[in-house]
Amino acid sequence: MFAIALVAGSTMVAGCGIDQVTAPQLRPPATPVDYPIARNVSLPGSPVFDKIRKAGTLVVGVKDDQPGLSIRDVASGRYAGFDIEIAKLVAAGLGFGSYRISYVPVDSAAREQAISNGDVDYYVGAYTITDKRKQQVSFAGPYFTAGQDLLVRADDNTITGKDGLHGKRVCSVTGSTSIQRVRDLALTEPRNISEFQKYSECVDRLVAGQTDAVTADNAVLAGYAAQEPDAMKLVGKTFSVEPYGVGLAKDDKVLRDAIDDVLEKAVNDGTWRAICDRYFGVAGVPVSAPAIVRY
Repeated sequence: MFAIALVAGSTMVAGCGIDQVTAPQLRPPATPVDYPIARNVSLPGSPVFDKIRKAGTLVVGVKDDQPGLSIRDVASGRYAGFDIEIAKLVAAGLGFGSYRISYVPVDSAAREQAISNGDVDYYVGAYTITDKRKQQVSFAGPYFTAGQDLLVRADDNTITGKDGLHGKRVCSVTGSTSIQRVRDLALTEPRNISEFQKYSECVDRLVAGQTDAVTADNAVLAGYAAQEPDAMKLVGKTFSVEPYGVGLAKDDKVLRDAIDDVLEKAVNDGTWRAICDRYFGVAGVPVSAPAIVRY
């Protein structure tokens, strides 16, 4: 996994996954990025790809409230972020330009159902690869490594890490690995745990003083801290490893292998690092690419 300095302070990125973050300046690219569109792509045995070719468009599930990763601009309706670039990269590798992508926001708790039902062709949205989820869907990748962290109010010095959560109100999204880990480790009392469909709802409650900490992957929380550094901050060290994958239909190995090929090529030719640098940092620091896990 590689480590590069983020734009702000002593923040570091590991494996293009943020290891410990202190309000980085997550920056979008100045101009849209175009990826070479593959020609004459054929994936015999992939029912999802057959559906895509017949429709002539890709339906990609995403998040719409994660600054730096995947966020929808209310005024223009356009999506932007690191995950959106990965979605576009994969689409290009399958033979589709970004103008043929239809983005559909899907909350964490509904991801497996949306994929299984065929409501989306694949999903790119801070989606941690787990054995439990593999019982319902499959994953290409990983393409990013994050870690669970905590977001608190800027003036709160009572929480310095996960061990300081006892007696504190903790918020996260339903269906996330983060809220499940809070329960599994008994980091706070059950009555202090609240869940919502979107991270932005938890962040609003944090700013309003209605919860004491928001827990999620640091890559997600970093964007919120960057937006309002005077109001919020990240604390402590990460306490999990969250490999992000592209979620897709469980039994479509042909499509999964094709997406793995696209991701692996992007790692090998420098495209993947360039995307990371555009959103999370600056170039010039030695990197170690994430290893694609095929199965």
